[in-house]
Amino acid sequence: MAKFTIQDVARRAGVSVATIDRVLNHRPGVRAPTVAKVEAAIRELNYQPDRIAARLARAREYRFHFILPVSTSEFMTRIHAEVEEAAQRMSAERVAITVTNVDVFDGEALAAMLDAITAEQADGVALVALDHPAVREAINALTARGVAVVTLVSDVPGSKRLHYAGIDNSSAGRTAANLMGRFLRGLSGTVGLFAGSLALRDHIERQFGFEQVVAHEYPDLAVLPVRESRDDSARGEEMAAQLLKDHPDLIGIYNVGGGTPGIVAALEKAGRAKDIVFIAHEVTDASRRALIRGTIDAIINQDPGHEVRSAVRVLMAKADNAPVIAEQERIRIDIFMRDNLP
Repeated sequence: MAKFTIQDVARRAGVSVATIDRVLNHRPGVRAPTVAKVEAAIRELNYQPDRIAARLARAREYRFHFILPVSTSEFMTRIHAEVEEAAQRMSAERVAITVTNVDVFDGEALAAMLDAITAEQADGVALVALDHPAVREAINALTARGVAVVTLVSDVPGSKRLHYAGIDNSSAGRTAANLMGRFLRGLSGTVGLFAGSLALRDHIERQFGFEQVVAHEYPDLAVLPVRESRDDSARGEEMAAQLLKDHPDLIGIYNVGGGTPGIVAALEKAGRAKDIVFIAHEVTDASRRALIRGTIDAIINQDPGHEVRSAVRVLMAKADNAPVIAEQERIRIDIFMRDNLP
């Protein structure tokens, strides 16, 4: 099949190449009938712009800024590594990707960082977001300044962000509840619930989905009030140890966020690793070992590489005035037990 060029489109439409370029990039100054002729020629020839070549021909780079948590968790370390890899890969296409770290549990600090970004500094921003009023307003203001915003891992759905690159967290919580209920079928007792922060949308949605399913489908299980560890392993270990002391009828734990190594340590030190069903999130080196040992029974996983690549693709599409392929950007939920670890 012949590959048509922009010159072919110009000849078919009977206009200049400059006019074709203005229409492709949605710039003003072209009359509506001319736009219609150009669009018809594009459809007839099935013209596909070479956007990489166009980027290389630009006088300036696209600048994308990732705002990531100040965190020592293995999952966020993997997110960092994926962003660094994307930065190296995209530099050949005149795309500059930079990273700034912030305490995402502090809504005011995150909002202040977003407020400081101008359209001259960035064409797009991707961030692990806190669902906080100040953050929501900062995202809206940044969008109004002409900077595209993508939320990563955790969303702010009430904002004017362009896209969310992450899993359906409510579905993940419901999945965890059904796993817990099936593992504990026929037993009654209490189930402990851990979160990093209930200000993080992904943690809230997982908690809600979990509690909803347990309440309706597993009435023999009583879910205890959630404990917030701020995804800190040391804090998680201390809280899990106290949970074990306070609730001798504990038969399950679901951790919707990070800090899993601390909960693992508490279970193993108390000698309770084999009689409590523990469901966690994210396959990391530490959680993998705990899954193989049997301390963790199942892990609900999301692919950080897919999420980062999705964020970059969506920001690129926005900058290039290109469509987003929704199916390509859908992040799936994986369930791992020790027998199917990748």
